[in-house]
Amino acid sequence: MNRKILAAGSIAAVTALALAGCAGGTDEAAEADGPVTLTLSGWSIDTTPEFQLLADAFEETHDDVTIELKEYDPTEYNTLVTADLAAGTGPDIITQKEVKFVTTFQEGGQLLDVSDVELPDGIGGVDSYKVDGVSYGVPYRQDSWVLFYNKALFDEAGVAHPDGSWTWDDYSDAAAAITAAGSAKGAYLHNWQSTVQGFANAQSDADILAGDYGYMAPFYERVIEMQDAGSQVDFNTGKANQLTYQGEFGTQKAAMLPMGSWYTATLIAQQASGEANDFEWGIAPIPQVDDSTTGTDNTPVTFGDPTGFAINAGVSDAKAAVAKEFLEFAASEEAAMLLAGIGITPALTNDAVVDAYFAVDGAPTDDLSKFAWSSHETLPENPTSNKTAAIQGILGDLHSGILSGSESVDDAIAAAEERVKNEVGLD
Repeated sequence: MNRKILAAGSIAAVTALALAGCAGGTDEAAEADGPVTLTLSGWSIDTTPEFQLLADAFEETHDDVTIELKEYDPTEYNTLVTADLAAGTGPDIITQKEVKFVTTFQEGGQLLDVSDVELPDGIGGVDSYKVDGVSYGVPYRQDSWVLFYNKALFDEAGVAHPDGSWTWDDYSDAAAAITAAGSAKGAYLHNWQSTVQGFANAQSDADILAGDYGYMAPFYERVIEMQDAGSQVDFNTGKANQLTYQGEFGTQKAAMLPMGSWYTATLIAQQASGEANDFEWGIAPIPQVDDSTTGTDNTPVTFGDPTGFAINAGVSDAKAAVAKEFLEFAASEEAAMLLAGIGITPALTNDAVVDAYFAVDGAPTDDLSKFAWSSHETLPENPTSNKTAAIQGILGDLHSGILSGSESVDDAIAAAEERVKNEVGLD
């Protein structure tokens, strides 16, 4: 079927009150026994093929259904979708780009209860879309953070490759040894707070809603030591020069990169196009705090939020029924195989999905890469709460303050705890 991509215009941010006050729906003229057109929100459509892939596959088995993609600016996605929903022009199927904003839509009365959508056993990320036991979304992908490494740079430096048994001390030691060899930095740590706090939260079994962040101290102390030793580019240099993780790892300026599994598809594409250098690389489990969770006989602990689909509460009953069918399809093994085939990490993984993922031309083929991608305990970066976004903003300031050198670790943590107490309040 013909499909058009709708571009979202420039829309001013709206307040939560405006969102709550307008449960605007979409066209309710569709008849249950006639053609149905659904709009699906997305971003960067040209370089994010998963939306079109799933839309095409669903249409192939639903002759009277058309899914139109509605494109939004990825940097302003949540603001623009929120504005459209408040104006009554929101998409029928809302891609949940960030879990921390699920409650914004839910509290505004904009999300349909989708608890009756059947999901396959073993799918990840389901609880991230539940509020008070009610499901307001369905995951279709679940990225987890792993360690990308350049095998050629390891070999050149005479450093043993990661083997799945690494702690953070092993990671730091390898980074120092590779840096000393002189051809590249041992590691690149991107400037996001996730690159420190995500691991601190998951591997300390911590809850950011508790308001106590002392457990982050050793994670920041290690990063500072690596920066001071020159094993990785320091935070200020990376920010000032607007370094990208794709550029630093893809052009072999760094031998290791902690990053989400989504980078696999990007790296494969960039090596094919020549944007990244041609070198052999692999994926290893992210380093652990101690050896209790290392080794391929154990389950490494990491973090990552799912990406999911929700349904606009304002759609007609006819559209809601078809939209629920789409959500069920997006979470299915069939969809997982399709996503894996383009290098996307689906929320459902099994042996067949793993095989499909690593059959992609340019993907690594070694057993450790397959283990690292498929075997881990992935804890959410963002708990589903209406306090999460505000707390993460404060913790972002903590991150910048520490790594820029403007605050000590202890002072920054103490300040963040006080701000969360005073500005957010916790039950």
